[in-house]
Amino acid sequence: MPMPYKSRTESKELQILKLLYRRMDLPDQMKQYYFNLKKGFEGEVKFDLLTKELQCECFIFNDLMLSINNTAIQIDSLIIASETIYIFEVKNYEGDYYYESDRLYMKNKVEVNNPLIQLKRSESLLRQLLQSLGYHLPIVASVVFINPEFTLYHAPLHLPFIFPTQLNRYFRKLNNLQSKLSRKHKDLANQLFSLHCEESPYRQLPSYDFDRLRKGITCAKCDSFFTYIERMNVCCKECGNNELIATAVMRNVEEFKLLFPDRKITTNAIYEWCKIIESKKKIKRVLETNLKIVGANRWSYYQ
Repeated sequence: MPMPYKSRTESKELQILKLLYRRMDLPDQMKQYYFNLKKGFEGEVKFDLLTKELQCECFIFNDLMLSINNTAIQIDSLIIASETIYIFEVKNYEGDYYYESDRLYMKNKVEVNNPLIQLKRSESLLRQLLQSLGYHLPIVASVVFINPEFTLYHAPLHLPFIFPTQLNRYFRKLNNLQSKLSRKHKDLANQLFSLHCEESPYRQLPSYDFDRLRKGITCAKCDSFFTYIERMNVCCKECGNNELIATAVMRNVEEFKLLFPDRKITTNAIYEWCKIIESKKKIKRVLETNLKIVGANRWSYYQ
C-alpha cells in the first residue's frame, strides 16, 4: 500500500493572500497571482486524490520544497517506488492551448510559462541531490494537466505530458508495478523529508498594515463580512451559519498572528480586529481561556 510521507497544506503565501483578498483591494496583478496560486493548489489537491488510491508499495510526497546547490526547487508530487522515482509538475490550466516551437500559448496567442522548463530544472537538481546522498535511482518526470476542461493542440508525442484523459490509464500502469520497498527506500524518504523547506524563497506579497485592512469577523462558511452577534454566537446574514463567539475570536486571532507575526496579541488589538464584539471583557475572557498571558496590567499580552 502507498505511504503518504508528506501531506499537502496551503502555503503561508496562499493563506496570507487569501486573508488580504478579503480585507483589502489587492492590485490587479497581485489579485491575478492569488487566483493562479489558488487554482494551482486546487489542481494539486485533485492529483493527491489520485495518488491516494494507488495500491502499489511506494512513498508519496505531496509538495516538496528542496534547496539544492543554493537553488530552491518545488516538486508538486514525488513518488518513490522500488526501481524508480516519479516526479510530477501539476498544472490546472483550463481551456484551449497550443504548442509551438517549444512554447506554450493560450488560444488567443498569449504565451504562458512552459511547465517543461521547471520540470527539467527540478529533475536535474533532484538527480544531483540523489547522487550526493548515494542514491542512483532513475527519475521519470512528467507534467500532469489535471483539469478535464483542458485541451492542448500540436503537442509533440515525445513530450512527457499526461493529459486528463490519460490519467486513469497512467495510474493503472503504476498500480501494476511490482514494487517492494526496502530499508534503503525508507532512509531516502527520511532524508528527503528532513531536507524539506517550509518557506518558499519566492514568496510574493503586497505591502499592507493593520490600519488599512478591513476589520471584522468573516463568516467561517462563506467568508462574508455580513456577520452579527446574537447571544453566544457569531451569525451570518448571507448564509445563516452560526459559530460560537469564542471559536470565531480564536479563528481571528490565528489570522492576526499570520498577518502580523511580530505584533503582540493584546485585548485591544483583537477587540479592534474583530470589531463587531462590543465588550472588551468578552475578548479578554476568550484570550485568557485559550492563551498564556505574559506580563501584567497595561503591558500584558498573550501567547
